[in-house]
Amino acid sequence: MKTTILAASLAAATLISAAGAEAGTLDDIKSKGFVQCGVSPALTGFSAPDATGTYQGFDVDVCRAIATAVFGDPNKIKFTPLSAKERFTALASGEVDVLSRNTTWTMTRDTSQGFKFAAISYYDGQGFIVRKGIGVKSALELAGATVCTETGTTTELNLADFFHTNKLDYKPVTFGNNDEAVKAYETGRCDVYTTDQSGLYAIRLKLTNPDEHVILPEIISKEPLGPLVRQGDDPWFNVVKWSYFALLTAEELGVTKANVDEMLNSPNPEIRRLLGKEGTFGAGIGLSNDWAYNEIKALGNYGEIFDKDIGPSSPLKIARGLNAQWNKGGLQYAPPIR
Repeated sequence: MKTTILAASLAAATLISAAGAEAGTLDDIKSKGFVQCGVSPALTGFSAPDATGTYQGFDVDVCRAIATAVFGDPNKIKFTPLSAKERFTALASGEVDVLSRNTTWTMTRDTSQGFKFAAISYYDGQGFIVRKGIGVKSALELAGATVCTETGTTTELNLADFFHTNKLDYKPVTFGNNDEAVKAYETGRCDVYTTDQSGLYAIRLKLTNPDEHVILPEIISKEPLGPLVRQGDDPWFNVVKWSYFALLTAEELGVTKANVDEMLNSPNPEIRRLLGKEGTFGAGIGLSNDWAYNEIKALGNYGEIFDKDIGPSSPLKIARGLNAQWNKGGLQYAPPIR
């Protein structure tokens, strides 16, 4: 099944990439008046509908930033919830303009599948969650365990690699979507559930008794997550990429949602370039010169979005860790606007 899905995605990507280079995704988006963004159906903190049915979360806000850069309005966007199996076909076929959905940047996806990752918005790694009652404190104690996970993801390969490398037996149980896998874990069909560690924090919140479950300390893989687009359309790729970099740059320079108007009068040339007061950097990506100002005014900078959706101000309370700015011990780093 996985091979069939990858082949279908690749074939569709080849056709769409060729067409996309001629048609121009950015022009199409401006014509229709909104950005169509593919997201996870229900991953708390990253992408999930609230009580009104409106999608909220970190990956959602990355897409809203893109829409705001293009239109000056974070609401000029529509969301398509996609499972792991559906996501690549939807992007390759043109059903969505951009995918912002806990998707790992890998060589295959970045080359032969016809996609292009614009940035790494979240540095993650695969982990494990177990019931406290089984007394396991390390993933190295999982010999003989039954492990639930979602099919069609990098998680399956990482899982196999980890157990093979450590000479441990295990029994994988795979499901077509995340909800099915989590339900199987919670009902005791398997001893362990594995996915990206960020997802484990979100999943634990939704369990009937969250305090009865523990996330093990081991991180068994590199999972750089971020927005991706189709190959063959560099103007749209540039918009997605720099919409994200603007959020990082704003945090580094101390430009926030609250002070962005005051910062318009800053003598700092980096801030003036970011906010469109010097130069014509918006024109270089087909947007107005206040593209970054509009993003920050509507959503805040990267740190503000992180804190609100998945950090200290959220139920997940995930530490910045590797996602701190480069000058604060993390890996987040934006090329300069100049």
